[in-house]
Amino acid sequence: MKMKTKSRIEVTLIYMFFAIMAVIIAYPLLWAVGMSLNPGRSMFSATMIPENWSLDHYRWLFFEDPRGRYVMWYKNSLIVAGFTSFFSVVVATLTAYAFSRYHFVGKKNGIYVLLVLQMFPILMAMVALYLLLNLVGLLNTLTGLIIIYVGASVPMMTFLVKGYFDTIPKELDEAAKIDGAGHLRVFFMIMLPLAKPILAVVALFQFMAPFMDFLLPRIVLRSEEKFTLALGLFNFVSNEFDNNFTRFAAGAILVAIPIALVFLFLQRYLISGLTAGGTKG
Repeated sequence: MKMKTKSRIEVTLIYMFFAIMAVIIAYPLLWAVGMSLNPGRSMFSATMIPENWSLDHYRWLFFEDPRGRYVMWYKNSLIVAGFTSFFSVVVATLTAYAFSRYHFVGKKNGIYVLLVLQMFPILMAMVALYLLLNLVGLLNTLTGLIIIYVGASVPMMTFLVKGYFDTIPKELDEAAKIDGAGHLRVFFMIMLPLAKPILAVVALFQFMAPFMDFLLPRIVLRSEEKFTLALGLFNFVSNEFDNNFTRFAAGAILVAIPIALVFLFLQRYLISGLTAGGTKG
């Protein structure tokens, strides 16, 4: 009886914890949705459940802005997110495969370097990156921003993918080599199909980063036509004559659409990829 009571108390506490977390997550989201449906521009006069809700702010973002800024920023963000996700998967996969399957001079020290590099945020190198991008003519370009995102992702994502590759038995490689398969054939025909879960995790994480990040685009990008969504939306509430919080909320809500679509597309791989990727190092 005591065990039953203890079990019920534990289950109750778990559900209470999840309920509290759901409120913490849902409350600001509901406020953002409600604010985006409020007429007017002020944040202080907006309510979570508007009496006279309107889609005017969404309509303005796509059709009534004379400069079409939001559509332009959305396109820039999709370009940066797509290329960052693709090249991060390619670089992390190739690097992780080398560390997982080959023996070479400096392998152990290379793994230590990856571990150490994960401890330092990319912002610590922004002065050097700014000067380097300016030197090669990539400052204020989406290409320069993509290169920074891909380079910053290499240590963490390589270590994550390597941990997953280490869980794949090496006997599969050896059997394929006995049958005449070369290194590239083993990589593409055996390792990549088995590593779909962890590749989905890397792709999702790197796709999300450009939509959520503000500081790096703020430093790298200068002209308004190059802005990403986070940087562009900031102007809606930072300019002296354009403090439009309701329009900002509408634009912020729409940021979640491509991320949600990618998540739904990759969700069957995500759980197994997150759990297996950290089992070995």
